[in-house]
Amino acid sequence: MKTIKGPGIFLAQFIGDEAPFNSLDSICKWAADLGFKGIQMPTLDKRFIDLQLAAESKTYADELKGKVASYGLDITELSTHLQGQLVAVHPAYNELFDSFAAPEVKNNPKARTEWAIQQLKYAAKASQNLGLKAHATFSGSLLWQYFHPWPQRPDGLVDEAFTELAKRWTPILDAFDACGVDVCYEIHPGEDLFDGVTYEMFLDKVNQHPRACLLYDPSHFVLQQLDYIQYIDFYHERIKAFHVKDAEFNPTGRQGTFGGYQGWADRAGRYRSPGDGQVDFKTIFSKLTQYDFDGWAVMEWECCIKNQEDGAREGSEFIRKNIIHVTDKAFDDFAGAETDANFNRKILGL
Repeated sequence: MKTIKGPGIFLAQFIGDEAPFNSLDSICKWAADLGFKGIQMPTLDKRFIDLQLAAESKTYADELKGKVASYGLDITELSTHLQGQLVAVHPAYNELFDSFAAPEVKNNPKARTEWAIQQLKYAAKASQNLGLKAHATFSGSLLWQYFHPWPQRPDGLVDEAFTELAKRWTPILDAFDACGVDVCYEIHPGEDLFDGVTYEMFLDKVNQHPRACLLYDPSHFVLQQLDYIQYIDFYHERIKAFHVKDAEFNPTGRQGTFGGYQGWADRAGRYRSPGDGQVDFKTIFSKLTQYDFDGWAVMEWECCIKNQEDGAREGSEFIRKNIIHVTDKAFDDFAGAETDANFNRKILGL
């Protein structure tokens, strides 16, 4: 068994225009001072990383990696959640998701998709140049607005959507394969890959591509009432990244999993800071360790109640306390005895 690395922190919810969140140096110092050992880096803000340059220049990638390392940190993974989202967008969401796109491709869905695919290919090469083995992203969605079958979905609609999704992602997966990096889809509501069944459907369409892997985040499964512990048993061989994000589900006679269009604080299912929700992280860390997961435990802060800086400070310690440093011997070794085949036969009376 292997010891999970950490604690890491996903920077997406912290980057801003005020210190210490407005430059790579200051945010690295802030994270290191809180006890984090790694940062998961979003890739759309050039104050932190120039993704294309990191893909095209090993020198720039080495300098970036060195700057992060100067604060005692590693880059855990790069993230293209927003670009991955734009690989597949249903027209109903065009205006909302345009905010994630580069200015030159806004209001042009075809160009936006091509831009997003190129972004992912840059991320593959950048990850290789940085010496990373896993990459965090979203799948995008053509089907999400049809997840509840009313009105009835026409025959073939789901199959056609997954066929198209696979068509768009297969060249990206091949690019990551050429770079020796796993694509880790965060299984998430709003994506076409939102649970185990949809992930399996996608795997079938991409011919079980070895790089089509998983970012495990139990918080999204609490909100779906999916067994997030058994999920690890099913998919541990594909889990290559891990978000430590908590959640709780408190249904009432007035609302349940769909949330009644309420804001996050008023929903039955809501995200919380690590340790403040209902996720059984002790069992999760045990299972991932048992299955030899040797990636990073990365805190993602999304809480409808607690301040993000308090969440980060507490989250660092929470992960540190939950990481299991694996043993190099059996607990009952003290009672062992040297044996050989003859001794074993003697014990058996043979």
